[in-house]
Amino acid sequence: MPNPLQLLLPALIPSWNFFDVIAPSPRVEFAVTSSAEAAPEAWREFRPRPHRLTPGTMAARMLWNPRWNESLFLVSCAERLIDNPTAHSEDEIFKRIAADLARQPETVEGWLAFRLVFVAREDQAILREVLFEASPRALAEIDVR
Repeated sequence: MPNPLQLLLPALIPSWNFFDVIAPSPRVEFAVTSSAEAAPEAWREFRPRPHRLTPGTMAARMLWNPRWNESLFLVSCAERLIDNPTAHSEDEIFKRIAADLARQPETVEGWLAFRLVFVAREDQAILREVLFEASPRALAEIDVR
């Protein structure tokens, strides 16, 4: 029978080898079009990071930040879509984008598409590589509960 202390020790002392690979995180970009056949043109980053935060906001976010936790979940879904595409990961990203659009004061209708973009700096240039683009879905048909 294993010693209970041996089972608890990995939880108390973290391993610094928890990253398999250090690589850029995918950015989720979305576009709304008038039809499923229309080519998305006006891509926007979903939940871009703020340029600046006040010390008070940073302190408050250390204690309570459900939106950031949800954004981290979306990054996990995006990484899974790149490595091993599943309908669940795609559905979750569609659901979060549609829910944010539904909260906006103006009514957004049409077809929603998203893509995953990796951004990397190489010397002085910034490279953008699209690694995944989802087929558009009607916003009215996406369950945002």
